[in-house]
Amino acid sequence: MKAVRFHRFGGVDTLIYEEVPAPKAGPGEVVIQVKACALNHLDLWIRQGVPAYKISLPHIPGSDVAGVVAEVGPGVENLPLGRRVVVAPGLSCFHCSYCLSGRDNLCDHYRMFGAGPGTEGGYAEFAKVPAINLLPISDAISFEEAAAFPITFVTAWHMLITRAALQPGQDLLVLAGGSGVGSAAIQIGKLVGSRVIATASTQEKLDRARRLGADLLIHYTERDFAREVMRMTQGRGVDVVFEHVGPATFGKSVVSLARGGIIVTCGATTGPTTELDLRHIFWKDLSILGARVGTRAEMEIVTRLIGARKLTPIIDSIYPLEQAREAQEKMQSRDLFGKVLLTP
Repeated sequence: MKAVRFHRFGGVDTLIYEEVPAPKAGPGEVVIQVKACALNHLDLWIRQGVPAYKISLPHIPGSDVAGVVAEVGPGVENLPLGRRVVVAPGLSCFHCSYCLSGRDNLCDHYRMFGAGPGTEGGYAEFAKVPAINLLPISDAISFEEAAAFPITFVTAWHMLITRAALQPGQDLLVLAGGSGVGSAAIQIGKLVGSRVIATASTQEKLDRARRLGADLLIHYTERDFAREVMRMTQGRGVDVVFEHVGPATFGKSVVSLARGGIIVTCGATTGPTTELDLRHIFWKDLSILGARVGTRAEMEIVTRLIGARKLTPIIDSIYPLEQAREAQEKMQSRDLFGKVLLTP
């Protein structure tokens, strides 16, 4: 089969479109014919060789994958050939105390599909997946839409619904509303019934954020978003900040909160460390919550909502598999709204 692999860590030039052996399904496994694979910042980190992701080289990346069942291994039931499926990207043991308590995203042996030891991803014509990680998808959504939602929408759901317990009528600030996870957060906020304030770097992105349901908009390259939030809320601040940028925004995110507010964060794309004025934390009685990719139960909820068209994955652009370098360059440029996808 054809796949995109990197044989060494480095820049986009390490991505090679080449012929590789096709995977075979073992016990409890399924081989799917990949129809679409969405890109994530995770793909960039593992290609660059971030130590947290221990992979063997050469490696096929890609964690967000949709396709059809092409082969089933021994012991696999209820997944007939040709079934349309999406991959739940979190690989958990379902035996440890975290898994048994329903927090499988905190599993002792947690890995990401396509980004952990012993798992090849979806930058390929075929991919091998644990059967337990496959969910059927509705005929109402395309393979591209199915690949575009797992990491972004399930993470956003986990952040806003499970961790921050977002409520109807609350004010929600979504940073970088043009990103994949940001566009998901806008929709989830509106589904809950919150007032959503979204930031973006261009007027075009702001216009698209408004079409997704954002009530108020901030052009963060032209205005200080913390000051704008305070102006928009008559000095009160927001109840929840959806943070995933890191040190470039974190300090202002804290300042933007109302008393008793919550900042929930899932990422640090601008760096791993930030300065924090602790006076804001204790004087305003704030909560800072971390969040990682959501649980299997949350994945199933989001899959149903997307199948019912209550939430809509946003796709910026689609590239053929052989143009994986160009696709990653597009994502790195930040000149996008929604997800970048590859199709074999």
